[in-house]
Amino acid sequence: MERILLTGFEPFHNSILNPSQEIIRRISHHSLVAKEVLPVTFNEASLKLISLIAQHKPTVVIALGQAEGRKEITPERIAINLDDARIPDNAGKSPKERAIVAGGPDAYFTTLPIKNLVEELNENGIPASISLSAGTFVCNHIFYAMQHHCAGMEIKSGFIHLPLMNEQVSEFPGLPTMQIEEMIRGIELVLDLTS
Repeated sequence: MERILLTGFEPFHNSILNPSQEIIRRISHHSLVAKEVLPVTFNEASLKLISLIAQHKPTVVIALGQAEGRKEITPERIAINLDDARIPDNAGKSPKERAIVAGGPDAYFTTLPIKNLVEELNENGIPASISLSAGTFVCNHIFYAMQHHCAGMEIKSGFIHLPLMNEQVSEFPGLPTMQIEEMIRGIELVLDLTS
């Protein structure tokens, strides 16, 4: 049986909620060896994630994050070696045009079976699609750092972006949302398929 480390993020940029944090709080699954909420800070988030991998020795690592404007659960295909923040992180830092790993590869692909995950989510009535950009904020930062750390190891790893949840509609008027219960059901299915 696979041992899965699942992470989410705290709220950021004056928000009070983050669907990935809510999933970490509520989800329960037999394959989870650990579930943790990461800070929305560039260096601290990746250092904490790598420390969790060393501590729990998972065979699968799945990181979750919020992507306002998306209407589906979107597994990310590729992480790029670039920090380029349009807003400050929760420590007030806004790196621009900076490599995540100096001299590292330009990009890493996920090692999760994302095409299969999306097909299964859609077949179970949960809107999902593959994304080709995790952005250049902290989500992409930990995705790249995780893939770099896990390269050559027997660990499947990747990042999944989530829509806003319904409770955030007043904060993000006009943007699509999804019920948190549906997102939890979707991530439980992802855990079933990777465990």
